[in-house]
Amino acid sequence: MLKELRIDGAQREERGGGAPTWLWGVVAGAAVLALAGGAAWWWITGNKPVAVQTATVRANGQGPAAGAVLQATGYVTARRMATVSAQMTGTLTEVLIDEGFKVKKGQVLARLDDTGLKAGLAAAEAQVRTAEANLGQLRAQLAQAQADERRQAELAASGMTTRQSREQSATAVKTVSAQIEAAQRQIEAAQAQARQARVNFDYATVRAPFDGVVTARAAQVGEIISPLSAGGGFTRTGVGTIVDMDSLEVNVDVNEAYIAQVKPDMPCEAVLDAYPDWKIPAHVVAVIPSADRGKATVKVRVALEQKDDRLVPDMGVRVSFLATKPQAAAKPVPGVLVPPEAVVDREGGPAVFVVQDNRAERRAIKLGGDVGKFRLATDGLKAGETVVVSPPPELKAGSTVANKE
Repeated sequence: MLKELRIDGAQREERGGGAPTWLWGVVAGAAVLALAGGAAWWWITGNKPVAVQTATVRANGQGPAAGAVLQATGYVTARRMATVSAQMTGTLTEVLIDEGFKVKKGQVLARLDDTGLKAGLAAAEAQVRTAEANLGQLRAQLAQAQADERRQAELAASGMTTRQSREQSATAVKTVSAQIEAAQRQIEAAQAQARQARVNFDYATVRAPFDGVVTARAAQVGEIISPLSAGGGFTRTGVGTIVDMDSLEVNVDVNEAYIAQVKPDMPCEAVLDAYPDWKIPAHVVAVIPSADRGKATVKVRVALEQKDDRLVPDMGVRVSFLATKPQAAAKPVPGVLVPPEAVVDREGGPAVFVVQDNRAERRAIKLGGDVGKFRLATDGLKAGETVVVSPPPELKAGSTVANKE
């Protein structure tokens, strides 16, 4: 029975006749590497940032005024602004201002050490009193000389005195009169010196030259200030800076190619970057007859017809130059203004690509009418969101984006 179960050698399969085991390992490793390389290539090419140009949408009614023929940007400036300093060199003993303080014309801002000036003023006033006392003494002498002259005249009429005595009495009157004249001039000189000493004494007190607001405090108690610049950095040239808020206006740079459209007294509308909802009526004050060759612009002064505490120097502002006086406009239609280049018609309806966290998100929108050069989106967007302008064909939802340089 056991012999029947034996397999002949011709019928046996040879072991090891197929592919080696190690070859299958190599094939599997190559497949894994290929898959990893493909995934890496897809990650690099699929996530490469798409260079795009973006714009921020704004609410309808916050843009340039209707009837605007030209727009320009600039800054709020002050026509009256002064860095206040003393008219003499001295050490500060008191500083009475700080940033944000409102001051009135003539208000004391700071005081300098006035010890020497006070002594000089006292000496000058004493000189005035001395000269006045000397004048009083001479006037008494003049009265006596005039009395002596009258007596000599009476005696000469009766022949009881000599002609010489009478001449001497007359000479004494003239002499004292001349001394009185000189004494009066001495009093005037002493009074002038006293006034000068008083002026110098007043120089130790720094006062506000006009009503305004302190925008900078430049010195502290104990520092030396001087109206002249001094080297070494130990001498201040001013106590602080004051701005007359009533003198605020706007300076804008207008491209010289359009400056012919701007005329004095031309109505304008100014919108501060910090307060986009506040539309300030304004008008052109003057076109400065000088151009900037580097920027090819001409500076224009614009006066603001409404002012309050929100307006401060160096604020950014947009100015719309109007063809006519703006009238009461109808309430704007709710929605946001979108550049027409940002609207695409994909997947059956208007849409835009909104940029959030450097990624593009496709957003379907509902369009209204045209508002100037913009399209009105009544639904799907909020003011302040960033959209892609002229989206490239390779831009898809979820694509990583980067602003063009």
